[in-house]
Amino acid sequence: MNWFLTEEQNMIIETAREIAQKKILPVREQYDHEGVFPWDVVEAMAAADLCGLYIPDTYGGFGGGVFELCLAVEELSKVCGGISLAMAATALGTFPILLFASEEQKQKYLPEIAAGKILAAFGLTEANAGSDALGMKTTAVVDGDSYVLNGTKQWITNGENAQVYIVFAKTNPAKGARGISAFIVEKGTPGFSFGKHEDKMGIRASSTTELVFQDCRIPKANLLGREGLGSVIAINTLNFSRPGVGAQALGIAAGALDDAITYSRQRVQFGEPISAFQAVQHMLADMATEVEAARALLYATARTVDAGEKKFAKESAMSKLKCSDVAMRVTVDALQVMGGYGYMREYPMEKRMRDAKITQIYEGTNQIQRNEIALQLIKGAAAA
Repeated sequence: MNWFLTEEQNMIIETAREIAQKKILPVREQYDHEGVFPWDVVEAMAAADLCGLYIPDTYGGFGGGVFELCLAVEELSKVCGGISLAMAATALGTFPILLFASEEQKQKYLPEIAAGKILAAFGLTEANAGSDALGMKTTAVVDGDSYVLNGTKQWITNGENAQVYIVFAKTNPAKGARGISAFIVEKGTPGFSFGKHEDKMGIRASSTTELVFQDCRIPKANLLGREGLGSVIAINTLNFSRPGVGAQALGIAAGALDDAITYSRQRVQFGEPISAFQAVQHMLADMATEVEAARALLYATARTVDAGEKKFAKESAMSKLKCSDVAMRVTVDALQVMGGYGYMREYPMEKRMRDAKITQIYEGTNQIQRNEIALQLIKGAAAA
């Protein structure tokens, strides 16, 4: 498909592809097995100016948007969906600053994020507050010129490797959704520590850690937006970030498809390559069609977001839903094409399947995405 990309957008793809092949490919197996965070790859991305793709040039970024971010994440994820998360998860932690921070806050944090000097993380989920984010228990109480945070956040991507965290807490529990606020919390703040480091099925080169707050004192200046705006910040952030999850999933699927095609041409059975068998051809055709359909929806959504459209929650949810479901189907079928070899760790296919699964779960499960899509459809029909 010709997506009529600009010269700069093609350069982003080429740069990300080079990093994926030269920096990620040689270490992906080791980092997956050992759970190593890819600092060397982060340094390479920073050196190539990929870390600020979606950050305005006013703050030292490339000046692109969600589309440029998706192009890079997709390309990196073709080789490793776990390592690509260092960039994608930082974007999730950065969008609240881009969308709701004061000018002073933006000047303080965005240039360093754009330069790749620091990573960001998004602290919303808790043990009993996943899909039901309003069930969070973390609190923030005013004390003089500070807020005092107490609580624990769970399954936070970039975990202890970030330097800046967007943390959501209840400032007025009696107000429900309007009683949640968002804060910028810096690593090293007294009372802020890290708990369990999760041992995961997939994306093992990405750190996933508990954030623990025990009488953690945050300056009032670190309040994001205004008090009680936390739910709005969370919802808007996820609408902007879900195409990034879609790009990760799409990259995993595209990489799996490429591997399956290559293998089918090399694997000989009954005297000919298995690519000559119609059963295999049909599987490859279905996989390729699904990947292209997912890419079309994702790219259209990202461009819609960047065009400044006000309403894109439905499309954002659709792109995350479609791409992640495709990633799971394609990796399963690609592994089937490779047979026993696909099941072995000697080949990356079993890793791709493990990495694909989480894309159906985080930043809102796909069941939650369907709820959101249906809600927007019903709202639209009622308004008409």
